[in-house]
Amino acid sequence: MAKLIIVESPAKAKTIEKYLGKNYRVVSSKGHIRDLSKTGKGRLGIDVENNFEPHYVVSKDKKDVVKQLKTNAKNVSEVYIASDPDREGEAIAWHILDELNLDIKQLNRVVFNEITSKAVKKAIENPRQIDMDLVRSQETRRMLDRIIGFKLSNLLRQKIKSQSAGRVQSVALSLIVKREEEIQQFIPQEYWNLEIDVNGLFKAKLTKYKNKKVKIESLTEAESIINHLSENYYVTTIEHKVKNKESKLPFITSTLQQEAATKLNFSAKKTMQVAQKLYEGIQLKNGIEGLITYMRTDSYRLSDDFVKETLYYIENTYGEQYVGKYRPIKQGNAQDAHEAIRVSNIQYTPSSIKSYLSHDEYKLYQLIYFRTIASLMASAKLNATTISIINNEAEFTANGQTLVFDGYLKVYSDYESTSETLLPELVENQLLEHVVCEKSQHFTEPPLRYSEARLIKELEENGVGRPSTYATILSTLQDRKYVLLEKATASSKTKVFFPTRQGILTNTQLLQFFSEIINVEYTALLEKQLDIIAEGDLSHVEALNNFYQKFIPLVDIAYEKMEKKQLERVNALCPKCSNELVYREGKYGKFISCSTYPECDYTQNEQDDRVIDEKCPDCGGALTYKKGRFGEFVGCSNYPTCKYIKSSKEKKEPEKTGKICPECEKELVIRVSRYNKPFLACSGFPKCRYIAKLEE
Repeated sequence: MAKLIIVESPAKAKTIEKYLGKNYRVVSSKGHIRDLSKTGKGRLGIDVENNFEPHYVVSKDKKDVVKQLKTNAKNVSEVYIASDPDREGEAIAWHILDELNLDIKQLNRVVFNEITSKAVKKAIENPRQIDMDLVRSQETRRMLDRIIGFKLSNLLRQKIKSQSAGRVQSVALSLIVKREEEIQQFIPQEYWNLEIDVNGLFKAKLTKYKNKKVKIESLTEAESIINHLSENYYVTTIEHKVKNKESKLPFITSTLQQEAATKLNFSAKKTMQVAQKLYEGIQLKNGIEGLITYMRTDSYRLSDDFVKETLYYIENTYGEQYVGKYRPIKQGNAQDAHEAIRVSNIQYTPSSIKSYLSHDEYKLYQLIYFRTIASLMASAKLNATTISIINNEAEFTANGQTLVFDGYLKVYSDYESTSETLLPELVENQLLEHVVCEKSQHFTEPPLRYSEARLIKELEENGVGRPSTYATILSTLQDRKYVLLEKATASSKTKVFFPTRQGILTNTQLLQFFSEIINVEYTALLEKQLDIIAEGDLSHVEALNNFYQKFIPLVDIAYEKMEKKQLERVNALCPKCSNELVYREGKYGKFISCSTYPECDYTQNEQDDRVIDEKCPDCGGALTYKKGRFGEFVGCSNYPTCKYIKSSKEKKEPEKTGKICPECEKELVIRVSRYNKPFLACSGFPKCRYIAKLEE
């Protein structure tokens, strides 16, 4: 009889089935099959009074999947569950096992960190029991999120019309709002730098004055120092050092998201989507192959076999001098369930498989490939020179460096550059000629707003959330319209987070009533407790009870004392019942409705009064701009009596100019570019392609 293997994704199922052959059948659960119900007190799906007993139900969209899994499990000799190798995957495995009525004591859980033939077969040969400590940890996390999410979201919807709140989401929002406050309150401080230019060959900066670290706060101070300088500048010391520049460690989830954001301009969400495809398998010449290890990890660990193989590859490809060493590093809060993110097969160079990858897959794979190799290569070596120059009581310093051995930069220079500054050959006590002292005014800069990369780094450093959740959290903040991700200026390359008015209001109310819960320290403490539960050293019931006893009294106080947000008035009366009209927020943005809703259901679009100079072809009414689920459109103002919508294909005739095309002598017209910029063009297009700027 065949053996059944259940994995999470259909793509992974196809890859694994090809490795194992016809004696195995591989099917997919398509992720989670069950979740907490929305029943019981507060619709939490949790019996709080009975040791926080969860009540699970099969998700509506997974009923057919579960039915098929049960059918597949009937006529097989063994059932193995190979969901992802983390807490979430362990919980999925337990839910499947429970739903299929399998024995929890059986050795039917298999895990692998990479989807390669060798790794999968080895995992099948070494099954284990479900790790219930990991399951309890995930279950506790889910119940915490349900309690906080439901209680706070219901409160905020009733009081201030905000859509949701969350354990980690609200802390991330708080960081963004706090940073914006720091920027708005920032007062620039003036300071001055003094530099000497030595014959146009190099520059040295004033670092000490009267044997003290220099800090020049005004023009008067700068000129006072300059007035005390003589014409004589002497070299006092020349120091040469060889510096080692070590490569960065292999990627974990958070560092991959950060590096992909800064080097590839990928959002965290996009990075994880592309990495998922690389992990699950790509069709290569000889079949489907998983190209990278599991992309949700907080461990820098690499397997002994991979390290040995890669060091051998580096020696044979680049030379013995480029061989580095493995640096095992254990982070304090890392789960260390599996390896760092690395390539599965070092022989699959990016160039050798480029034709099998999409553009984005190639860019991300290339980044992971060279980071993997670089982490095991020798350090780069730099010759660093420091020159001290003295003039009376002023000491100037010049720094230079040159690369003498590229080391890991041999493969990683596209992602990490090393600047070189060459200083001339000088000797101690040398009198320098043609020296000019220059002063320059500067002002301190406010702290930077958070980009995706900077916010992920901040969350990780503070132990808030897990790397696997960061992409979802950042997307949720934008979906809820609490923040905008935009360029700070037109010339900026990086997008940063700006809190919206609703985001600021939400954060203000949460901090006013829930500062004991919604803060970096307490959220990190909960994360630490989840780790301890996973290790079997803390009761999940105890952790939940401690939180609940702290949280619920705060909710009760907030319901009593939080002020209700008043709806913004339109200063017009409802045409249906003569009561006041107000602005509301809906699924597709701001709209106008009657203040007595639901008694009166009158609504209109916020922009219904923007009438365009056209009549409705169906009823003769005015056409207006409206907003729908797909953005702005033009429709009849007599809606719903008349439901005419102007097609985007109904293009307006280009405006005639009366001028003649210099190339074909047909009339020139005014057209509008895809960027909404008008320009002159020949009416004989496409036969004549003459165009010119409008002012010409």
